[in-house]
Parts: sequence; C-alpha cells; structure tokens
Amino acid sequence: HIFLSLHMWSQVTVPLSHLINVLHSMKSSVGSSSSVTCTSRKHKEHAPDLDLHCTEPMWTLRELGLSDLGAQQLDELVSRVLPRLSPEEAPLALGGKTAWRTSHLSTPSFFYNKHGEDVHLFCCTSTHLNRCAYVWVQSRGFKTLRKARRMQLAHVKGVEEAKNELQEVVEFLKNPQKFTVLGGKLPKGVLLVGPPGTGKTLLARAVAGEADVPFYYASGSEFDEMFVGVGASRIRNLFREAKANAPCVIFIDELDSVGGKRIESPMHPYSRQTINQLLAEMDGFKPNEGVIIIGATNFPEALDNALIRPGRFDMQVTVPKPDVKGRTEILNWYLKKIKAKIIARGTVGFSGADLENLVNQAALKAAVDGKDMVTMKELEFAKDKILMGPERRSAEIDSKNKRITAYHESGHAIVAYYTKDAMPINKATIMPRGPSLGHVSMLPDDDRWSETRSQLLAQMDVSMGGRVAEEIIFGHEYITTGASSDFDSATKIAKMMVTRFGMCEKLGVMTYADVTAQSPETQAAVEHEIRVLLKESYERAKALLKSHAKEHKNLADALLMYETLDAKEIQLVLEGKTLETR
Repeated sequence: HIFLSLHMWSQVTVPLSHLINVLHSMKSSVGSSSSVTCTSRKHKEHAPDLDLHCTEPMWTLRELGLSDLGAQQLDELVSRVLPRLSPEEAPLALGGKTAWRTSHLSTPSFFYNKHGEDVHLFCCTSTHLNRCAYVWVQSRGFKTLRKARRMQLAHVKGVEEAKNELQEVVEFLKNPQKFTVLGGKLPKGVLLVGPPGTGKTLLARAVAGEADVPFYYASGSEFDEMFVGVGASRIRNLFREAKANAPCVIFIDELDSVGGKRIESPMHPYSRQTINQLLAEMDGFKPNEGVIIIGATNFPEALDNALIRPGRFDMQVTVPKPDVKGRTEILNWYLKKIKAKIIARGTVGFSGADLENLVNQAALKAAVDGKDMVTMKELEFAKDKILMGPERRSAEIDSKNKRITAYHESGHAIVAYYTKDAMPINKATIMPRGPSLGHVSMLPDDDRWSETRSQLLAQMDVSMGGRVAEEIIFGHEYITTGASSDFDSATKIAKMMVTRFGMCEKLGVMTYADVTAQSPETQAAVEHEIRVLLKESYERAKALLKSHAKEHKNLADALLMYETLDAKEIQLVLEGKTLETR
C-alpha cells in the first residue's frame, strides 16, 4: 500500500480535486497493483471504495495546506514522492538536504509556495504499512502588511520621547546612504519596553508607515508548535523574506515568549533551537542591509542576555504609561469640544489602550441612552465603571445604612476640603459600585512624581475621615467595617514613611526594607512609630470634623438627597448655599 497523509497547519481554500487528478494522471507510473489511501486528521479511517477515479474530494485544500500549489507544482510533488517511497531512497530523491532531521524523519524542503511557506516531505516505514509518504505545508508564523492603511508617527500620541528616539530609525529606512556615506551604522535591533497597552505595536507600525516600507509582524508565541524545529524554520522564513524585500521592518511582539533565558533541561533538549536560530539570523546580516528588527516586551528582565547584547537588540526604547499631558493628547485624538484634561487628571496610571476603552465605554453608554454624542457625563460614567465597577442600582440598602454611608463619605470629603495639602475633590457619591457602598474621588492638578511629608500625612488624614465621622455621629459602639480599606491605605503610607522614606525623626534617615530581618528591638521601634503616625492622623481628622460639624451634616444630607455631588456642588454645600434642583 502507498499511504498518503497530508498534515495541515495553514488555512487554504481550493478543493482537493487538483491533487486527485494528479494522482490519477500518475496511476501508470505507480503501478496498477498499488492502491492509494488518503487520510487527514479528520479522516483517520480508510475511505471505502476510494480509488484514483474519485472526483468527490474528501477534504478541501483549506484543510490540507496546499492552496497555493498549482497543478505543475502538485505534479512535481507527487512525481518526486510516489515513485520512490523507501526510506533509503527518499533523501537522494529529494535532494539529500538535511535542513530538518530526527531519528525517524527526513524532510528536506525543495520548493516554496508563493507565500514563502515550506512544503516539507518525509518518508518512513510502518509496522502496518509497507511504505508511507507524508506531505505538509508549514505555516509561516508571521504576517506581512504592505498596502495597509499607512500609519505615521504623528498618529501615535502620548509617547513623545519614544517617538523621538525612533525617528532616527525612520531616517535610516528612508535614506540608508545618508548614514553609510559617513561610515555610520544603525543598530540591527530596537527593543521596545513598557507595560501592556502603551503603544509598542503601534509605534512599530508607525515606523514602517513613516518610512513607507513593508512591515512583517510576528508574535513570539506563534513560532513554536508541537513539532521539533518548526520555530527555527519559521525564523528562517521570516528573515529570508525580509531580506528579499529590504528595506523593511520586522516586528516581533511578546519577544520574551521566543527570546527568554535559555536553561539546561534534559526534559526539553530542543527548547533552545528557536532562540538560537534567531540569534544566528541577527548575526547573519549586515547592519546597513535595510532590515530593522523591532521587538516588544513587557518583561525585559526575562530576555536572554545574548539577545540584548551589543550587535543585536542593542537599542532599548522605553514606552511608559502616558503622563497627564500625554493622556490629554490621546483623549483629544478621540474627542472634540470636551475638556479632556479633566478626564486625564482622573485617569492616573491609564495606558493608551485603557483610554481607548474608556472612550468606547462612554460611546456605548451614550448609544444606550439614545444620545447622538458623547458628553462629559458619559465619560465620567465610563471612568467610574472601569475604576470601581458598574453601578449597583438594584442593591436594596436600607435607610440606616444609607445614612451611615453618607456621613462616612462626607467625613472623607470634609477632611479633604479643609486640609491644606490634600488633593482637590472631584466628586462624592453614595451610589454602590462593586464592593463599595460609596466613595470620594480626588484629582491631583498634575501627575505627582514625588510627594512631600505633608502630602503623605494629608492622605492619611483623609483616609481616617470616614471612621472618625462614624464614631462622632453614631458612637463607638456603632462603627462599621466600611473603613477597612481606608485603614489599609493609611497603614501602608505610614509604613513607607518609617521604613523607606526616612520620614521618622526617632529612627532617622535609614531604610528598613525587610523589617523581619531586623532585631526584635528595632522591629518594635518601627511598629511603635507607625502606630504613632496613625494615631496622630486619627486625632487630626477628629479635631477637624468636630470643628466643621455643621458643614459635615449639610454635606451628608445633600448626599442622601442627590446621591452624587461633583466638586462645584460640594463647594456650594460647604459654603452654605442651596443647590439647584436636578
């Protein structure tokens, strides 16, 4: 028997009739006494009454991975494989190449389809079948963008420093002679490092778009498959096609998936083939050949040292989360006639992808409400939903708990409003969101790159305001568990002040990163100073709330009536003015 098995890894569209016709035309060369059985992973059993006169295909070439092979190539494939099926003759018949060998495979690649995908063949013996020929087309593992919508660096917002560093790469791709005449050379590889969603892929596409060159995209996780050597083969294919179309940009996303640190392991002896091939390819072309490799990772510390040494990925560009100016630029890109800086101030720590999601959530809210535009109301709603979860309007909260929550949140707001170095209030609400029954949000005027001792103490005082309010209004016996997260925040600040920032006079300017490694006496001293800071903060908040008892009551009543108050409304209430009817 001749057993023809086609293992497919790529997607294709043409029916199998071409292959069957070729087999039929070659019936005389195979011999009338032979029979052919075709199977796939979907059809493991022998097909009944199937012979070379079959016109109904068992599979499509989408399943088989042979869509790009014309009749002539299929004829060449079959004529090379079917007449010579013994393992001894196969290597000679297929050119004797050793691009891929294991103990039981011989798979030289002797041509490629139009997408550059290897067509691999190998022959082996079987206890059940005398002779066996396997044919598969290997997926490239990467995508090529040539005529996609042109992306430019001007379209990327919020990462100006990274754009400036990549501009020299663009200049090189546009005019390589400008550098070679002076004897200069550009790094072969550029490593983009930053948190998820900051625009690393967008920057890489913008570099290719700005220079108007082909862009090859590959994800590090897509190189390796279940078969040994697939990853290394895909690396070779990627670089071969890139060199043939230089100048161009190769972008490898999630580089740490393929370029992680190599380890010695008898369990995975072939695990290093892919990264070794990547290292070899990067050494195999000259810096001025016009191929720029851009890698992106969230974990640069996980990369193999050989990959980031000079001569490979030796240029590192940090792509951080945008500051308030960058967030404003990104929001202005999506929005018109809205004061984007207000939203930008309240989205500290948001990446570009987070801001895009925020705008999308706001648009969905506007559509659900039947509006034809997005306003500040929808943007605030989307921000709160992302930060604290969706509103729980269906939650049944009795009047007693609502009153406790109103005084609790008013306590935070009063302390924040009257404390000198506290951040400005943005809004206060007793609308349940996620696990919280209410919250007070505060916005800094600008991003804080460092904080003073006074600012840290103010944050602690604001955190204490909720529990202090409960104790003053309802008594010590009726305080609730609602202040647990407030105490956690205040304790963390106090601990950092004592152990990391050197802001404790008694212990001096010394850090205690690992308190457990200190002597029992030192541990006791550190704990004592933390307790002192927390107690002093609690007393300051209590004194302030007692001195503004009237304002406290007015603000709590307003929250019970309106549920949510913005900064202007809070100011009007604390000034004793009446709010307009909503």
